[in-house]
Amino acid sequence: MTAAIARRLPGLGLLVVGAVCTRLVAQRVPVGSELILAVVLGLVVGNTVGVPAWGVPGVETNPRLLEAGIILMGATVAVGRIVEAGPTVAAVVLLAVLATISMVELVARVADIPAKVGSLLAAGSGICGVSAVAAVAGSIRPDDRQVAYAAATILLFDAVTLFVYPLVGDALALSDIVFGVWAGTTMFSTGPVTAAGFAYSETAGQWAVLVKLARNTLIGVVAVGYAVLYSRHSEAASADGSGGGVRENLRHLWTSFPTFVVGFLFVMALASAGFLSDAQVALLETTSDWLFLVAFVGLGTAIDVSEFRETGVRPVLVVLVTLLTVSSVMLGVSVVVF
Repeated sequence: MTAAIARRLPGLGLLVVGAVCTRLVAQRVPVGSELILAVVLGLVVGNTVGVPAWGVPGVETNPRLLEAGIILMGATVAVGRIVEAGPTVAAVVLLAVLATISMVELVARVADIPAKVGSLLAAGSGICGVSAVAAVAGSIRPDDRQVAYAAATILLFDAVTLFVYPLVGDALALSDIVFGVWAGTTMFSTGPVTAAGFAYSETAGQWAVLVKLARNTLIGVVAVGYAVLYSRHSEAASADGSGGGVRENLRHLWTSFPTFVVGFLFVMALASAGFLSDAQVALLETTSDWLFLVAFVGLGTAIDVSEFRETGVRPVLVVLVTLLTVSSVMLGVSVVVF
């Protein structure tokens, strides 16, 4: 344990330095969202000088830092808001997920993309980006090249939508809640959704994260669904038993579940029940803000521009057509419902 922490400290130090530099620049220059600035800083560093080998273990902890920030953010979210919007949000999320997965699968088939690549793209677009690609890959066992193509395609759209969504929201003068719901239901990965939401406003950020967490909880169901689907339609899977039985599917359901959602709900419940003082809530909020900032510097370093050349045109077109269609529909739904 001590050795593992020691390996990560240098890289964590680099992320903290990047976060401090980002905040100092944002305080002196009107650059807009400091979270997006943090991503840009990490992207520039990662694609020019690169992250030194001794810093990689710590820099790669950025997804865990983001999850920790989301957990602590629960202290600032009122339970009443969740209870009031819960059924509506659940319905909107289910509509978005079903529409996205179905359309990607359909368009991928029309574009003559291999079935497993289409399924990986559908999961990544419909649920939670590269995390969903990895979860479904464990269910359907594609080759490494197929996983790389799907992951690179999703990362490309993560990078683009991170900047485009706030611009579209401003151009259309969307309300904070509408923007948050729209981003949470149609953007791909949790990091970019969080950054885009808070770039728009504090309220938009909270709604974007809430909706995105609801989407993320479906990752296990989708992974198991694909495992069952491919085990029934693959002669190889039925021959060697790789499709798995009920016990294996239940295990995969649990291992795929984003457990940090439970932490978020726990902290939210503590704060709403009055177990945390105003000073403690303020401290958790400040800590969450810094964790986001540090995590997004790391997120930027993970965006490898050179990988985008490897994706090919067809996977990008499949996801683009789906994103434009579903995003437009869900924007209309969000405006009407919220």
